[in-house]
Amino acid sequence: MMLIKKWYSHLDLTKDLFILLIIGGLYSLSVALSNTFVNIYLWKQSGQFIDLAIYNLSVVAIQPIAFFIAGKCAKKVDRVIVLRIGITILGIFYLAVLAFSEQASNWLILLGILLGAGYGFYWLAFNVLTFEITEPDTRDFFNGFMGTLFSTGGMIGPILAGFIISRFASGTGYFIVFGLSLGGFIIAVLFSFFLKRRRAEGRFLLLPVWEERKWNVDWRRITTAHFFQGLREGVFVFIISVFVFLATNSELALGMYGLVYSGISFISYTLAAKVIKKEYRKQVIFTGGVMLFLSLFIIMPEPTYARLLIYAAVIAVAYPFLLVPYLSMTYDVIGQGKEAAERRIEYIVLREIFLNVGRIASILSFIAAIVFFDEQKSIPILLVVLGAGHSMIYFCIRQIHLRSTRVAIH
Repeated sequence: MMLIKKWYSHLDLTKDLFILLIIGGLYSLSVALSNTFVNIYLWKQSGQFIDLAIYNLSVVAIQPIAFFIAGKCAKKVDRVIVLRIGITILGIFYLAVLAFSEQASNWLILLGILLGAGYGFYWLAFNVLTFEITEPDTRDFFNGFMGTLFSTGGMIGPILAGFIISRFASGTGYFIVFGLSLGGFIIAVLFSFFLKRRRAEGRFLLLPVWEERKWNVDWRRITTAHFFQGLREGVFVFIISVFVFLATNSELALGMYGLVYSGISFISYTLAAKVIKKEYRKQVIFTGGVMLFLSLFIIMPEPTYARLLIYAAVIAVAYPFLLVPYLSMTYDVIGQGKEAAERRIEYIVLREIFLNVGRIASILSFIAAIVFFDEQKSIPILLVVLGAGHSMIYFCIRQIHLRSTRVAIH
């Protein structure tokens, strides 16, 4: 911590900022250990794309509701408590996977609801705390360093999980990996007790923030951008891992894919946090979005393992340079909204609703493609269409003009 403070001595880095980074790092490691392998665990039980789609649709469909409930809770209780509730629900999800074991594929909707509810509570609290704890001049650092921690978790988690699963027969390896994730969430809850208590005043009123889209063009642009972000994320969050497993039939190979992606992503996030200047955010977002779209054509002819590894390397460079300035711009737009200090929770909730509506649309289109058309022909076409989502972000945000003002948060 002291070394980081020395490197970034020109920034106001607080104790709460570092604790939030630690919690985010523990979360990323716990999720990286297991999340990809939950999809493969379910895939091995059913072997059907439709089952994975139903599970992931349950995850994203419950999230807007979870964000709404979490937002109302955050207006009445300490936001740190909301964060703990989210982490606890995620722990219950992994307990449920362990309990259902070989029958997990029969409980797809329940598992999806648990995971989605955990995500909703966790990310609502984490995003609100990020908005409160960071300032415009520390957000690029925080988002970049948070990305570095996610990449570190992504390097360690998948390869460790793949190694453990491949070393043990039957479902023992999965049992160990899911248990490790549960332990990581428990430690994250303990660290949350070191965060300063943060209460919000007033009632939870989402309608005024929705109505603001009519006259606040920057707010309308950034929420629309989040819909397009969700279009890509909805299907891609699970389909690529299945492609890797189908190409190799090996959890260890899937872990190696995660290691390649996260290793390069680690470097990219570190560079993004250091080199991206506020005045060049839009150009960087455009470049990252185009790279993500073009990367699809690496795997479209045939998703071999070699092609998938190259794809992983390309998107590992593109994602950080898209997301770091994009997330910072999002918080800055929220910071300039009407009554942003009082309505920051509502802004976060509405942003997440747009993001998850995009994800829902993505997965519903995937279900339609595999139900009404031939899977082998329809999936590649659909992936190209949905894969354009991140490149559309630039066209939504290119006319946003930010003022150099700050919102006072107490």
